[in-house]
Amino acid sequence: MSGRAQLMWDEGVIGYDFGRGHPMDPVRLALTKRLIESLGVERGPDLSVVAAKPVGDSTLRLVHRADYIDAVRRASLDPASADQRYGLGTPDDPAFAGMHEVSALIAGQSVGGAEAVWQGRALHAVNFAGGLHHAMPGSASGFCVYNDPALAIARLLELGAERVAYVDLDVHHGDGVEAVFWDDPRVLTISLHEHPGTLFPGTGWPQECGGEGAEGSAVNVALPPGTGDEGWLRAVHAVVPELLEAFGPQVLVSQHGADTHVEDPLAHLAVSVDAQRLAAESAHEWAHTYAEGRWLATGGGGYAVVDVVPRTWTHLVAIAAGTPVPRETEVPAEWLQEVYARTGRTGAQQRMTDGLEPHWRGWGAGYDPADRLDQAVRATRRAVFPAHGLLP
Repeated sequence: MSGRAQLMWDEGVIGYDFGRGHPMDPVRLALTKRLIESLGVERGPDLSVVAAKPVGDSTLRLVHRADYIDAVRRASLDPASADQRYGLGTPDDPAFAGMHEVSALIAGQSVGGAEAVWQGRALHAVNFAGGLHHAMPGSASGFCVYNDPALAIARLLELGAERVAYVDLDVHHGDGVEAVFWDDPRVLTISLHEHPGTLFPGTGWPQECGGEGAEGSAVNVALPPGTGDEGWLRAVHAVVPELLEAFGPQVLVSQHGADTHVEDPLAHLAVSVDAQRLAAESAHEWAHTYAEGRWLATGGGGYAVVDVVPRTWTHLVAIAAGTPVPRETEVPAEWLQEVYARTGRTGAQQRMTDGLEPHWRGWGAGYDPADRLDQAVRATRRAVFPAHGLLP
């Protein structure tokens, strides 16, 4: 083991840019990296910053169809020729010059992190530019061109992993990753997301449990709109740990979309940075408890690009590096200056906390059959727990 953690980063990932006015503003990546630097997280003794190469076609084809890869490459050379049959050139996924190259670069960071973890060059790896979980084998979707978490998992399987667990904490259903491994019992996908009746992509019902021969390998918790810290953390802990213990993964891959936050403009949950930080701590603990410490963490959604995303993902990196940032830490003045220089905004959040100390009731304390959150958790447990030999 050469180091505790790797931060997978290449400045080129900031080129993942759908254009002015698009919610997926790459400034969120730049500001996260600068906050990590400003707080000294990169100088920790157990963190290395590593740039991996873009994935090539042979790796992309582990998940994506050859005709789709060709379509992305054509649109990348000539955005005006983008073929909407492949989800390209749409309002969600506008084509842009260099789209193939930067998407392959982002995927390369997740695949490179997965390789480092599996081969023992690092215990943990983080690619906060990744987490593009909506991309399908044959189409772009939901701001995602290549599905880097699925590619990382597929590469782990190619390297010999027999059981990989994927935990998706984004506000949107991790539909692309689920679809790729729907029939594969070697991969357990767990997604906690806002109810599909109220949010894109409209999938992720508790009854979606995996294909024939892989029953119980897909797990979905559909959270009621308005769910806050207590309910969100209650749902996470009522579902994830028991399933991980039963499944026994060799590697944990997690997706930490910051769009569960109450200030996110595209969704309707009410989670704080403090709860997101606790969830990252839990993922770290799960990796050590259930997966011999092997952990690949990615970013994901998150459209409050100044006040939420940089703080949440800086906490994630610091936790992986073994140097957590204390909640009450003030953000450095130099970072606030960077925010102003890049966005023209003043008045960004001054501390690494929303000022909350979330608590939640464990599932073992009992459930309220009249509570919508408890109903959602109960539906998921009933749908999938018996397939793992667990009581619902």
